[in-house]
Amino acid sequence: MRSLGSGDSSAGIKPIRRALTAEELSTSRDLEAWIDGASEDEFTEQVVVPLFRQLGFMRIAVAGHKDRSLEFGKDLWMKYRLPTDNYLYFGAQVKKEKLDSRAGSLSQNIATVLDQVRMALRDPIWDPDTNRRNLVDHVFIVSAGEITKAAKRLMAENLDADLRRSVMFLDRPQIVDLWLRVQLPPPGTADDGPSGNADWLPF
Repeated sequence: MRSLGSGDSSAGIKPIRRALTAEELSTSRDLEAWIDGASEDEFTEQVVVPLFRQLGFMRIAVAGHKDRSLEFGKDLWMKYRLPTDNYLYFGAQVKKEKLDSRAGSLSQNIATVLDQVRMALRDPIWDPDTNRRNLVDHVFIVSAGEITKAAKRLMAENLDADLRRSVMFLDRPQIVDLWLRVQLPPPGTADDGPSGNADWLPF
């Protein structure tokens, strides 16, 4: 997972550097095929949420497409507890399509992502555990496809330095690699319970 403010050589969660086993190759193919046929909501709820949960994120709440008026630039929000017992808050914008920038132009989908990132960082979320409103510290731009280097560069050029430091990317190659590393079962087979909580407002 890389920050907008860091180059492609920055340290992050490292990909698997060995040859994949036959079982891992089969899991990878099955996961990619499932993603290809999934809707954006299905991808969010059955891939993104279980993956973040397995990575240690807490209180993951999904807006979904039922009521975008509650989204405020975030398809989901979550928090991560540091060893000091402090929390960092994260938002995520989830896209089904590949994010690319042809000829360095600001395409409609890239412009939409930028607007949503600014909104996500500006509008606080309500954490029922602390009974407080909190601004998110970071926003993930998550894609079921690829986020190209050109798209990352263009988004960096259109965000000021403070916002760039708060944005991280997660695209399909990273998602598949993380899925294999944490050894999650195929999407839809784990009993994760409801990904969003209907009894409180997440955004």
